[in-house]
Formats: sequence, structure tokens, C-alpha cells
Amino acid sequence: MIKNMLRGFAALSLALTPLAVPTGATASPAAPAGAEVLNLADAVAQIPVADESRTGYERESFKHWNRGLDPADGCNTRNEVLLAEAVEVPAVAAGCKLSGGLWISYYDGQEVNDPAKLDIDHMVPLAEAWDSGASAWTAARREAYANDQDASTSLVAVTARSNRSKADQDPAQWMPPLPDAHCRYVSEWVATKLRWGLAADQSEADALKVYAAGPCESAVVHYTTAP
Repeated sequence: MIKNMLRGFAALSLALTPLAVPTGATASPAAPAGAEVLNLADAVAQIPVADESRTGYERESFKHWNRGLDPADGCNTRNEVLLAEAVEVPAVAAGCKLSGGLWISYYDGQEVNDPAKLDIDHMVPLAEAWDSGASAWTAARREAYANDQDASTSLVAVTARSNRSKADQDPAQWMPPLPDAHCRYVSEWVATKLRWGLAADQSEADALKVYAAGPCESAVVHYTTAP
């Protein structure tokens, strides 16, 4: 599996940090105030390695999308993320119905001007979160995870095609189709795992170490611990 990951690394030789990317496509969000800031290798080393188990998992265990940060605006979490990530802000009608606007899906570099064609991806998928620690959480904490807008890297608007290709896979199994997005993606995956205190299985940890020691050795991870 690691050998498969290494295919295309030559194309990544110019993408050593999350910021060394095409403007508007894969630029990593700015670090929040008070964030922990680590180089990728040190951040990966902080993720505990443990076997994963999907026993008992149901997607409904993670309530989403909830009423969002401001219930008074009528927008749920999905629409609030779309509004936050829009390159050109869409029109907002009654009931927070969105139309128009422009987004850039950083997984594949595609421009999208129809919000219905976008998915809101959980950076670490719900099933993967369950496998790596969330099975022991309360229902309220799982809901907080599934609707986390306090960290800009937890939820991301991307093309439905790329999100559904990813499904519940970790970086040992799937990476964004756009090579220039790989370092940002790995950094944000690691940041999310650290934010929520999630573990990694051995193959996932090995894959992250390959990126940290190779094409993404200069990448930086910033995160705040979830309440």
C-alpha cells in the first residue's frame, strides 16, 4: 500500500508545504489564535497508534447537520460551511436556500457554481472517527464533532465526486486526486486527529510518516484541542 502511495511523489517535489500551492485551489486556512503549531513529523508522532474497530458503528450516531452556529439565521451547518468557503458568495433566500456563488474544491481543483453539486466532507470521516476513538464518546460529543465549525479544517466543501471517492478511507488508502493538495490534506487530517484526540492504526501511521519524511517534510500542522 505504501508503494502505491509513492507513485506520483515526483510530481509533488514542488509542493513541500501546505502553502506552496496554486492560489485559490489548495491554500491552507490560516492558523487560529492560540493554536498549537508543529512540523508534520512531530505532529504525526503525537497521534497514538491503536487497532481500529467499527463494531457498533452507525452513521446516525453522529447527528448532523444541526442548526449551525447561529440558529436565528435559519442555516444549518452545511450551508454555513458553504457560505464560509465561498469564493463568490451565493444569494441566500428564505430558509437559507442558496443559489449561485462560486467554490473551489481543493481536492481536485474544480470550480463549482452550484451549491447542490458540493458535499461537505468531514476531514476525518465519521466512520474513521468511530474506529479511532469516537465510539467511546457521548452522543453530544459526536454531534459536536460532526458539526465542528470552530476549526476551519474539520469540514470542507468539495465536489461530490471527490468526496464519494474518498468515502471512509484514511490517507493510506486514499488521497486527493490533485497532487498539489496532498500536503495540505495530510496536514489537515493530522490536525483533526490531534484536535479530537483520535488514534491511527498502523498502516495509517506508516503512510503519514512517509509523507512527513518525504514530499511534505516542510509542512506545518496547526490545531486547537476540542473542548
